[in-house]
Amino acid sequence: MTDKPDLIALLGSRICHDLISPIGAIGNGVELLMMDGMGSSPELTLIADSVANATARIRFFRVAFGSAGSSEHRISRAEVVNILRDLTRGARLVMDWQSPTDLSRREVKLAFLAILCVECAMPHGGTLTIERGEQRWTLRGEAERLRIVPELWELLSNPAVTVDIGPSQVHFALMRDEVTRQHRRLTVEVDDTAVRLSF
Repeated sequence: MTDKPDLIALLGSRICHDLISPIGAIGNGVELLMMDGMGSSPELTLIADSVANATARIRFFRVAFGSAGSSEHRISRAEVVNILRDLTRGARLVMDWQSPTDLSRREVKLAFLAILCVECAMPHGGTLTIERGEQRWTLRGEAERLRIVPELWELLSNPAVTVDIGPSQVHFALMRDEVTRQHRRLTVEVDDTAVRLSF
């Protein structure tokens, strides 16, 4: 008997797949306008920056919310670093990704969901280190000021807890489910200036 399909992940993949093509077409159009000498206008610069940001977020969401496939599906470290670099360009949050060259897409999906959780605690920016050790992943977010919503972090550390969440917090519930799906054990540590996840 096979596992039921993860319909939420399939929906995420479908939405990202359908959005990436028109956004890419807009980006190509902007490049053509720039080649025609319109690249210095503030309007075109705003459009180009917005397209780049949207493309980066969709590429990130495709991994975080989309279908990871089987354990054999791989993603390169170079691609992950490229996605995170584009995602944080001009942002106050600095990400340091440390991992082997070749990665399981399922593991990266879980790491990206964890990034979204830690990012919520760091609205004023800071440094987020993501490290893949021999057996476990560790994420450590450090900032002068953190914004911790205790019930959301309780949702991660205590599978029995039920919490009402909104759209901007859905990754907490998805991460808890993905940790269970991958048969991992999640530990959460939070203090005044740092939050640490390990799985």
